[in-house]
Amino acid sequence: MTISTLVDSNIFIDILGPDTAERQWSLKSLKQCVIDGDLVTNVVIWSDLAASPLSEEQLTSALSWLDVKREAVPFEAAFRAGKAHRLYRRAGGQRERILPDFLVGAHADWRRHRLLTRDAFRYRSYFPSLDLITPETHP
Repeated sequence: MTISTLVDSNIFIDILGPDTAERQWSLKSLKQCVIDGDLVTNVVIWSDLAASPLSEEQLTSALSWLDVKREAVPFEAAFRAGKAHRLYRRAGGQRERILPDFLVGAHADWRRHRLLTRDAFRYRSYFPSLDLITPETHP
């Protein structure tokens, strides 16, 4: 069975950065996810990567070995993200605009992708059925 994995921006940032323990974990996890099936990204994750000093062409080239599929965030997922953000605000969250993590989590949840991330807290809290690959779940 092929399993698809949405890759959070912090994983891409890790593998493009200096050699750290986080980078090693991210590389190991990405390699396993490639064996399992497709890697996926979306516009929210891609826009987060634009903060790097790389041009889009350089970024695309640096990640080409992963053969990452680009996928649109479905309208249904965007709606779920808004609902999750509403729960966050009711629980005392201060951010008035929707957080990118809600769009990423809802996209993975709606499409039944696993989510590879080092930042599991918000995803676990607002998308409890989401299959997470984190340093805590996959050391």
